[in-house]
Amino acid sequence: MSITIIITICTLLLIAYLFDLTSAKTRIPSVILLIFLGWILNQVIKFFGVIIPNISEILPILGTVGLILIVFEGSLELELNKSKIGLVKKASIVALLPMIVLSVGFGYVFHLYSGSSFKNGLANAIPIFVISSAIAIPSVRNLGNTEREFVTYESSLSDIFGVIFFNFITLNDNIGTSSIGVFTLQLFIILLISFVASMGLSYILSHLKHQIKFGPIILLVVLIYAISKVFHLPSLIFILLFGLFLGNLDELKHVKLVQRLKPEILDKEVHKLQELTAEFAFIIRALFFLVFGYTMETSEVLNPETIFWAIAITCSIFIIRYITLRFFKLSLNSVVYIAPRGLITILLFLSIPESQSIELVNKSLIIQVIILTAIVMMIGLITNPKSIEEQNTYN
Repeated sequence: MSITIIITICTLLLIAYLFDLTSAKTRIPSVILLIFLGWILNQVIKFFGVIIPNISEILPILGTVGLILIVFEGSLELELNKSKIGLVKKASIVALLPMIVLSVGFGYVFHLYSGSSFKNGLANAIPIFVISSAIAIPSVRNLGNTEREFVTYESSLSDIFGVIFFNFITLNDNIGTSSIGVFTLQLFIILLISFVASMGLSYILSHLKHQIKFGPIILLVVLIYAISKVFHLPSLIFILLFGLFLGNLDELKHVKLVQRLKPEILDKEVHKLQELTAEFAFIIRALFFLVFGYTMETSEVLNPETIFWAIAITCSIFIIRYITLRFFKLSLNSVVYIAPRGLITILLFLSIPESQSIELVNKSLIIQVIILTAIVMMIGLITNPKSIEEQNTYN
């Protein structure tokens, strides 16, 4: 039985790699194919009557590790200099503004429809309106540099803003001066942790002579994230800042503190770390969406009670996105379609306290919104191949 499982997992991951290789030509996001492959596997297993233990419980673990690695991988590739300030500002606004508008709007609608409090409606709405960097970043890998940078910044910041907003709403019974004060303190603490941890991990990376060094670094990154989460700190900020620091050593070589980290040696090690992170991120991301597809039931995908809500939510997402991008005079060709929901949406949905959950926002609705936004993104990538980089609209 164990050999059969090993053969199955290896075969599925190799198929996932094939999806990744061909996505540049087909322009079909590999995530859609992975979810579909997982669903097909479920149907085959049911047809042959094979009994498989419940594996849905590993989704949060795979999702958390995948989110860390994907945000870290994306941030390592980003350039941070004066020429990018405008891009970062616009990406931040586009990541935050639609999420706030849509979360508040649909939170109020959920509140009226369910009879629950507005706070509970908001807690259930937020996960739906966070862009998934786990889907967005890999999907634009074959587009222009400016497109990739914008989507990486936007989706990573959307994850961070979404997690912070969600935790702020769900963890505070009363929103007031005290809760805002606690939030400000948590933000200061994670920034301090990010600085100390980034210096410490960079020092280890540049000075450690042992042949095994990248695995422990990645494990330490995951450990710091997990410990920070225990204390309800916005730990994704650490992942983003650490990646940005390592990815922009050339811009920081003149700083005396950075010079002590041996930036010439560190720069070479970072390239190796980036390659290893990409490998790990691919495996974890593929496993997550395969398991997610496997746990999907056909009845959940085709649930008539939620499909109209899912369509309304999806339409609202792209209408508000179109308006926001147009207001800030950003190119609309491909970016307007890249607003998928996925890994982070599932993680936040599973984190909604039972006392705050409402019946309308269930697994069917989440699955339908994820699939619909992924299909819209796929259509956008297929029909709008022109690179935004050529249009120079982010300056």
